[in-house]
Amino acid sequence: MTELMKRAASLAPERLRGIRRGIEKESLRVQPDGQLARTPHPAALGSPLTHPNITTDFSESQIELVTGVHGQVPACLAELTHIHQTVHRALAALGGNGQHDANADAGEMLWAASMPCGLPVDEAIPIAQYGASNVGRARRVYRMGLSHRYGRRMQTISGIHYNWSLPGVTSDQYFGLIRNFRRQAFALLYLFGASPAVCSTFVAGRQHDLQPLGTNSTLYAPWATSLRMGRLGYQSDAQATLTVSYNDLESYAASLQAALTQPYPPYEAVGIQGPGGDYNQLSTTLLQIENEFYGTIRPKRVVSSGERALHALRERGVEYVEVRVLDLDPFVPIGITADTARFIDLFLLYCLLADSPRDSPQEIAEVKRNQQLAAARGREPGLMLQRGGQPIALTDWMAEILHHLPLLAAVMDAALHEGTAYRDALARIASLAAAPRQLPAARVLQAITAQYADRFTAFALAQSHAARAAIMALPYPDALRQRFAQLAHASLDEQARIEALDALPFELYRREYVSPARLEPGHGVKALPGGTV
Repeated sequence: MTELMKRAASLAPERLRGIRRGIEKESLRVQPDGQLARTPHPAALGSPLTHPNITTDFSESQIELVTGVHGQVPACLAELTHIHQTVHRALAALGGNGQHDANADAGEMLWAASMPCGLPVDEAIPIAQYGASNVGRARRVYRMGLSHRYGRRMQTISGIHYNWSLPGVTSDQYFGLIRNFRRQAFALLYLFGASPAVCSTFVAGRQHDLQPLGTNSTLYAPWATSLRMGRLGYQSDAQATLTVSYNDLESYAASLQAALTQPYPPYEAVGIQGPGGDYNQLSTTLLQIENEFYGTIRPKRVVSSGERALHALRERGVEYVEVRVLDLDPFVPIGITADTARFIDLFLLYCLLADSPRDSPQEIAEVKRNQQLAAARGREPGLMLQRGGQPIALTDWMAEILHHLPLLAAVMDAALHEGTAYRDALARIASLAAAPRQLPAARVLQAITAQYADRFTAFALAQSHAARAAIMALPYPDALRQRFAQLAHASLDEQARIEALDALPFELYRREYVSPARLEPGHGVKALPGGTV
């Protein structure tokens, strides 16, 4: 029996039943013709500052749907579906039809793809608004900083974050999981990447290596899996200067602390405020706050009101991990399938249980190169990656990973009493690995060329209409409608309460929030009202 098998066998069923997962899904709001909707966040959906399930990401036009924490995949996806039902009905009403007709063309929709729709000029992409409170203003200023640093187009990319925890896992064990995940994240890009093409408006004025698809406005990379996770996606020349170690909590925290506290000359040139007094960014450091650090996976901890994420990690350790590599699946109305979720469960268990050597600057650079290769050329026959300085075929490495997962699938099925759900999901996903033409990225390109005259936006718009129709056709019980109506009203009341309690001038609030003392462990810092930036 291998060491991995012994470790898997030692996991008690009740511990596996303690696995928790939650989903955060970003989607752009678009008009019926596929152009970005620049209307305010719908009032019927409540306050994006305080609503537990419906908020916004970078843009006012970018809704983020957030599930609670669930013990089983079906319950998690059911809640995600319910949130979609509520959002689609609110967006349909914006079109003026008022009838919520599943076949109606009027009304806004959620864009079904990760890469954005037709975009206006950069300055016309609206930054999210969160009200007049200090925390609401800070959230907007942080996003204004992102726009100065990276441009607004990059921030309109959307994806799915999968949050995951297992009882009894220490911070050191979570960091072992993270190291293994980073080494092998290419597998998830290969299997689930669904963004091989993009509208040319996304790269207007930017250098790129994409090719035109036909004679229309679509650009693509022939063997790409996920442009979202490649050089055109969540990448930053400034952050490329960081070499963040994941060997333990303190080495990770020290790397981030330096980026959060040391001024960065190009951002000093931008300044905190402009000549008219408007705020440009929260700080002039390499990272304004912890969430600005881009990565395929993050260690996370639930924070107290006004607490910095790094302080929470140092004080109380890692509570869960946030997987950030998943594209929206444009063929699925809610953007993710149960098979994908179950595969992620198995993949994370494998990363946790397998040996995880300490990383090094050389390996960190190797991991980055592998990610870029898998994103841009992952489906290319014979593609070679690097492992420990030695070349290895992506398909061979993938086969090694898949070889270890059937045991974990059987263990999960036995523990969760779901029949053969995990084994069946693994079998279907493994069949994709052996049939590259059936991978999501390949299916996207096939559909664009065969059905939509080489136009990415036409494909994504059709999928968006189909997703809305499928969601609107589902039963929407009155109890569900009332629950979300109550959540919306309560969120607006909570925003008003936070705004009424504000006492500090915003500049004092900003200075206090970004103070290096708030990152340090071992001593308390006074609470700041209103939640987390």
